[in-house]
Amino acid sequence: MTGAGDDDGTGGDAAPPAQRITGSARHFDGVPSVGVLFSVGEDMRDHHCTASVVHSPKGNLIVTAGHCSVGSDAAFVPDYRSGADRQPYGVWAVDRAFVDPRRSDTGPGSDLDFAFATLRPDGRGRQVERVTGANRLVRTPGYVNRVTVIGYPDADDDPADQAIRCTTMTTRLDDRRQLRMRCDGYVSGTSGSPWLTHFDERTKTGDLVGVLGGLNGGGPDGDESAQISYSPVNDDEIFKLYLDAINGREPQRA
Repeated sequence: MTGAGDDDGTGGDAAPPAQRITGSARHFDGVPSVGVLFSVGEDMRDHHCTASVVHSPKGNLIVTAGHCSVGSDAAFVPDYRSGADRQPYGVWAVDRAFVDPRRSDTGPGSDLDFAFATLRPDGRGRQVERVTGANRLVRTPGYVNRVTVIGYPDADDDPADQAIRCTTMTTRLDDRRQLRMRCDGYVSGTSGSPWLTHFDERTKTGDLVGVLGGLNGGGPDGDESAQISYSPVNDDEIFKLYLDAINGREPQRA
């Protein structure tokens, strides 16, 4: 929904250009494991959230924000290209979504704003991970992290209709188990964007420590909504949901 990252210059001179600490997102060509979600039957320019492939035993799993409301009529387009006659890694139908039933936009339930979805194989019987590669779901090591965040703003807010990325430092969102970053450009459509540590420019993958979401759907209301973004931390709760997803179980929580 929004975005962020403190431009403190830490390590800026030593890091390669693509990994410098920045305060503003920039457009780039995208990566195979990150793409858009849209509802089947709609123009693909109407994509409403970002999602990414995470490693799983069957190789068929994506992660996004819980408030993205991924339904059985949704599809995932990795490395989405606006206006392309054919997408570089195809269009993948969502089979089933998994959301923590306690999730909410405010209060403690906003700490649970993540979701998984399984995808159906393509026409050749392949699972998505075999085609795109995958990021690794890991525990968030703390509130201060150097992350690369990749997302797709919707075409109404960003007419370029292209992937954006920002490398920045995270802090803690007060009173919540959530990360906070400052980076301009993460507007509607970027909910679900992966927050990656140890991003490898060669493999185009990293360790997924969060997804853009959380309080208020992922950022503050008002003038700073396009500059500051949030993410729930990856703790026991996201791994419980991951186990539900890879085992095809309906999430049940007390």
